[in-house]
Amino acid sequence: MDDSYFRTIETGDLDLGIGTLQMITVKSPSLKMRSDISLYIPGNTQLPANTPVVILLHGVYGSHWAWFLNARAHVTLHNLIESGRVPPMILVAPSDGLWGDGSGYLKHKSKDFEKWIVDDVPRAVSEVTGNAPDASHYIAGLSMGGFGALRLGAKYCHLFRAFAGLSSITEFSQLTQFIEEPLGDYAQTDNPSVIEEIKQHSKQSLKFQFNCGLGDPLIENNRRLHHQLNELGIEHTYHEYQGSHEWPYWSAHIGETLQFFAEHESVREN
Repeated sequence: MDDSYFRTIETGDLDLGIGTLQMITVKSPSLKMRSDISLYIPGNTQLPANTPVVILLHGVYGSHWAWFLNARAHVTLHNLIESGRVPPMILVAPSDGLWGDGSGYLKHKSKDFEKWIVDDVPRAVSEVTGNAPDASHYIAGLSMGGFGALRLGAKYCHLFRAFAGLSSITEFSQLTQFIEEPLGDYAQTDNPSVIEEIKQHSKQSLKFQFNCGLGDPLIENNRRLHHQLNELGIEHTYHEYQGSHEWPYWSAHIGETLQFFAEHESVREN
């Protein structure tokens, strides 16, 4: 693309019958290297130029393919569209940047994984699909991706109409349960947390929800976040379900997240 924001951008399509799975490799200014994005465009007809965009963040060890190949998020979306429970949406699943076991979707010393998600990814999707840059954007994630989605959804609430987390890490220090890299390598001078980010932006009428499995090692952290939000009088939705920290749980509950976003899209349209 001669007029691209990016120095290089490569794409490839796969027709799934129920829609198109598109792969993007782009040289990110925020990361100063190439990174990958998978996206799903539903149906076989031209979508409106302002189709809602849902960014799905993966957890540690994974990458851009995880939400589609492990959770079949595109199949869930297709079924919800067919049943009339959600409008057509573009699902976007970026890599976290592939730093260590997981970048945390944070700004590091020389690479800004946060800016990659909130700036580069939406730009790349708009360029490749032709979707309007000002279309509604939503963000959700699981585990480390839940930490990213809840924190970035609050911090960039002017970009995201609503946000959600599944089985979320709620504080930066909790990453130690999953990674081998020292936390000092992340160049964080404090302990970034979901609650502090939400508190800082609570006057913006945030729209968010999160859930966790009863057998999940992060359940107490999610309960603590729920109680903290209640004590502060911050409106939110929280649910607990049977299940653990695993793909069957996330596959079963991504539909709930998509319907939550659809509710806020319908409010915008009205």
